[in-house]
Amino acid sequence: MSRLSATRFSRLRVTATVGLCVGLGGMHAARAQYVGQVSSIVVDARTGAVLSQQDSDLRRYPASLTKLMTLYLAFKAVRTGQVAFNQEIPVSVHAASMEPSKLGLRPGSQLTVEQAVLALVTKSANDAACALGEFLGGGDETRFAAMMTREAGRLGMYDTVFRNASGLPNPEQMTSARDLATLARHLIVDYGEYYHYFAVPGFYFHGREVPNHDPMLGAYPGADGLKTGYTDEAGHNLVTSAVRDNVRLIGVVMGAKSNTRRNTTMTALLDTSFAAEGVAPVARPATRPLLLARAGGRSVAGRHGMTLASARLRASTTDEVAEAPAIPASYSRIRRGHGTVVHVHPAPVRAHVHLVSMGHVAHTTHARAKSRS
Repeated sequence: MSRLSATRFSRLRVTATVGLCVGLGGMHAARAQYVGQVSSIVVDARTGAVLSQQDSDLRRYPASLTKLMTLYLAFKAVRTGQVAFNQEIPVSVHAASMEPSKLGLRPGSQLTVEQAVLALVTKSANDAACALGEFLGGGDETRFAAMMTREAGRLGMYDTVFRNASGLPNPEQMTSARDLATLARHLIVDYGEYYHYFAVPGFYFHGREVPNHDPMLGAYPGADGLKTGYTDEAGHNLVTSAVRDNVRLIGVVMGAKSNTRRNTTMTALLDTSFAAEGVAPVARPATRPLLLARAGGRSVAGRHGMTLASARLRASTTDEVAEAPAIPASYSRIRRGHGTVVHVHPAPVRAHVHLVSMGHVAHTTHARAKSRS
């Protein structure tokens, strides 16, 4: 072998060895390498154009942002008639054993599909997510996770692998900021009639108030969902959509060191991107009453059973919980004999009509989830 050929062979061998080490260790290296290293992206929801990005293709742990895909498949199942919002879900021993944050579901109990959806978008309940995943996966969360991964591939989320329905730690469950922006955009575009669930500031479950964790609701002008997420390995994650002057943006921030850093980063990214789209800045809204939705466990078609109650959150030491805005002026109300019909119009997203009645004023507090959101 010539000296030149030997040199080339040596370089190829070193390259192959390094590549093999990276391939084998990548999943575990991500845990140490990316903590505190923020990945972000902002896209235009209508066109998909990228307005801002930083390390948007790094593979990260999604934490509870995983639940966005669980919700996507739930909405798909409702749309296609496979399940109904008022259909009851059995709670298995496995689902009830999930770590917090959780509703505290008991094995053998039941909740409706709608209650599970509300539990995911507000409290980010891992037990409800697991129960919903098992239900949609024919009784097997692992089978449902495979469905999630296949759906991710169909949507073009090529850096994403799911291993459970909740986002609880699994070293093989990975995604990227770009992939999550893709998923959020598909939630809005594909299932816009269900998007209003993400803006519900809270709901009643078995007589107790469950407030929404999303700190952007009511704090950032135009924000109307989607999801928070946190584990020690993932850091503090957030996906937010906001609309102003018929321009809807989707922002993703992953791996922040704190809730405060995550929230301020998202605010700055959205502000800059709205300005780039020619949208004038607006003042931050004042604190408004919290509106809670009660999902009736026995609701039937045409009687959604959603009750709104006016309440205020006491001061909280965590910014996972934010006081939410009152129903915007763009919402119209029509009085009827059985209550108030609220038409939700957070343009440009379509939404269902919910039957509601105004409840009493109450106070509620929220204890921060032990380790997950």
